[in-house]
Amino acid sequence: MSDQSPFWIQSEIGQLDSVIVKRPGYEVENLTPDTLKRLLFDDIPYLPAIQREHDEFTKRLRERGTEVLYLEKLLAETLEDATIREQFLDQIITESQSDLHCSRQTLKEYLRSFSTDGLVAKVMGGVRKSEISQERKTNLYELMDDHQPFYLDPMPNLYFTRDPSCVIGNGISINAMSEPARRRESVFMDYIVRYHPAFAENEIPRWFDRTSRYALEGGDQLILNEETVAVGVSARTTPQAIEEMARNLFAGNPSFTRVVAVEIPKSRAFMHLDTVFTMVDKEQFTIHPAIHGPGGEMRIYVIRPGMEKGSVEIEERTHIVDTLKEVLNLSEVGLIQCGGGDEIAAAREQWNDGSNTLAIAPGVVVTYDRNYISNECLREAGIEVIEIPSSELSRGRGGPRCMSMPIRRKDL
Repeated sequence: MSDQSPFWIQSEIGQLDSVIVKRPGYEVENLTPDTLKRLLFDDIPYLPAIQREHDEFTKRLRERGTEVLYLEKLLAETLEDATIREQFLDQIITESQSDLHCSRQTLKEYLRSFSTDGLVAKVMGGVRKSEISQERKTNLYELMDDHQPFYLDPMPNLYFTRDPSCVIGNGISINAMSEPARRRESVFMDYIVRYHPAFAENEIPRWFDRTSRYALEGGDQLILNEETVAVGVSARTTPQAIEEMARNLFAGNPSFTRVVAVEIPKSRAFMHLDTVFTMVDKEQFTIHPAIHGPGGEMRIYVIRPGMEKGSVEIEERTHIVDTLKEVLNLSEVGLIQCGGGDEIAAAREQWNDGSNTLAIAPGVVVTYDRNYISNECLREAGIEVIEIPSSELSRGRGGPRCMSMPIRRKDL
């Protein structure tokens, strides 16, 4: 961790100084065909291969000067304090109650038996029934054999660190996740921000909190410049959450004067805004053509601070290019189409996150190697493309942007 202020994100494309990732682990091995749908996967990745691919991803980031921090290590460092560790255990067990298939005490005693690193791995990876001896089981429900293999569900989506939280300016949004399988994930960043030595001494503003009634996820949050945040109205993010975040942001950071709500199709393929739209340079964006009508028509809303304290004003827009020109003060905007705009190639490559690019500097992006048509389109548009292997990483339906939670970027 550097000596600088821990959080600073004023754009999507400023040089990436520091990022939080999660290396896929035991939680991926705990996927089964019967739990795929509930745990939001379409297939089961091969752990040694997905780890090699993820290691290549982080290697490429380091080669370009990015500090890579691991979520699991940050959490373990946070929980070295015994009081905080006990508090964490109580909270994670409480929030797992709907999935819990044993008594709180049985599970808590088992988890206490691990080192701090082991505890973090176990909470993230899940607790199988076979791990707890018969002697520890104290009631009929625990002793009975049923078809649920876990006492504590695994969290295989954790390697997509983008969604549980998002740094905006000098503050953070700790998100209320939409799907039950992912709701516990934001507990980890909540604890890291509150109690980790590198963060706890800073007064870090919160633009949104995971206790909100409304769902908001980081894949829908894009920081376009020091004044403008775009947020997708998607299958995972609600209009109410966007307005709540906008009010908090305007009140706490006056440099941000616009939140642009962009409605996208609510489907598994178009899960978040960043699966169909990302920023790759000051005037260039990737886009999947199916998110707008033939003439570029969409439902877009520009939210600004109102005249009265705490109020907002909302204006509707219908064209993405015109809106981007307006809010970013640009004369031209280039849209680079996923799959080159070809109907079949676009659908195939978007399914494997062809539009989900991670900008690590203006005009420099990390992409999956399998999306070769989209990657060639990016190169033809003058973008430097750093490809990473992706046969296993892509099985989780998330790309390089999904796998990264930037906490510091240089200003443009």
